[in-house]
Amino acid sequence: MSAHDPYDPPERPYPGLLADQFAQIERDLAEQPPLGSPHEGASASLREALSERVQALSDDLVELSHTIHANPEVGYEEHKSAATAAALLERHGHTVEVGAYGLPTAFRARVGTGRPRVAVLAEYDALPGIGHACGHNVICATALGAFLALSSEIDALGGSVELIGTPAEEGGGGKEHIARAGGFDDVDAAVMVHPMGVDIADHPWIGVRQVSIVYHGISAHASVMPFLGRNALDAVVHAYNGMSQLRQHMLPTDRVHGVITDGGQRPNIVPDRAAATFYLRSAQPHTLSVLADQARRVFEAAALATGTQLETLWDPCPVYLPVRHNTTLAGRYAANMGLRGRRVLPAGVMPEEMTGSTDLGNVSVRVPAIHPTLAIAPPDVTIHTPEFATWASSERADEGLLDGAAGLALTAADFLADRALREAVEAEFASQGGPLDVDALLE
Repeated sequence: MSAHDPYDPPERPYPGLLADQFAQIERDLAEQPPLGSPHEGASASLREALSERVQALSDDLVELSHTIHANPEVGYEEHKSAATAAALLERHGHTVEVGAYGLPTAFRARVGTGRPRVAVLAEYDALPGIGHACGHNVICATALGAFLALSSEIDALGGSVELIGTPAEEGGGGKEHIARAGGFDDVDAAVMVHPMGVDIADHPWIGVRQVSIVYHGISAHASVMPFLGRNALDAVVHAYNGMSQLRQHMLPTDRVHGVITDGGQRPNIVPDRAAATFYLRSAQPHTLSVLADQARRVFEAAALATGTQLETLWDPCPVYLPVRHNTTLAGRYAANMGLRGRRVLPAGVMPEEMTGSTDLGNVSVRVPAIHPTLAIAPPDVTIHTPEFATWASSERADEGLLDGAAGLALTAADFLADRALREAVEAEFASQGGPLDVDALLE
């Protein structure tokens, strides 16, 4: 390895690592049968009609995806994105409520009546600075494509389909706010897809809590009389280093990461205020609580060591719970995507520590849900990077969103049309503990 010149731009570490890992995964899976489902689902004629309808919508869906991508809006500010989606729905004859659930940038539309009811979820918020580096423009287009296709066959399917536009997935907890407003009370299953570099049916998305810490010290002249001060920056540095040291003793699937948001004003003034924000992630609700307790002790120890006062703000947005996948429904999705020529991988083939969090987890503990990933980029291009933002408006993304829309439409149709499938989905959900009391869980 050549030495790095400290004045040169940094190089991305481990070049080729992800490509090598996924090449090995493909080799390992080459002789395994594709994921599938023992359930019949909707009739062949209905499935063909839905696929044809998605294809007929392709120009509208690609235009929607590109418009949202070109106008990135962060959470709870997605006014243009929500309006663009609503305009497309209205152009196709649907009534849309923008500002649903008390959230100005949430929206909903419904076709059919009564139960069973499937919710198709859309996301459309972007990341600050790097736009749609998580591909939420593609999520929105797949959801609308699935809903519009299903609306054309709802009389034959029975039941109802609800399209729910969910704002602020990137740290704002829009789905939890919608759930608290009753948005999923009459829903029997929820479906959505998320763009990535690989197709996976049920990748383990973990939970996350946010915490901001502020240390209050005493200012002093840093040269003349530093001994009269209490250094709040020292406290933040202690806390940051303490969290780094905690990593050795966390569960392998746990994650912590933070940034210092305030480190003082001038070097010659002992900082009397300093602050940081951390994200804490874990794979289970109870292990997330353990990790939070460990972090509290680190923060308190930093205050004791420096003689400063600690102020904490936990969960400025709702806690994101780990996703509880419904593998029965995910199997139908995988089988449907196989019809589109996509090989959807099972859980476990991608290292489970390579994951993030989503507020879909808060839906998945209330109703059966799936959150598969949709490959729109090469495996070694990771989400939340400028490279992925570029791929999110590429021809590959355009092709992917049509596959995703068809996959969601067919899966929702299967659920509505096949009583045995519904019963199996409900039985699996019950075996996982049924609906959780989220308010009690997050106390």
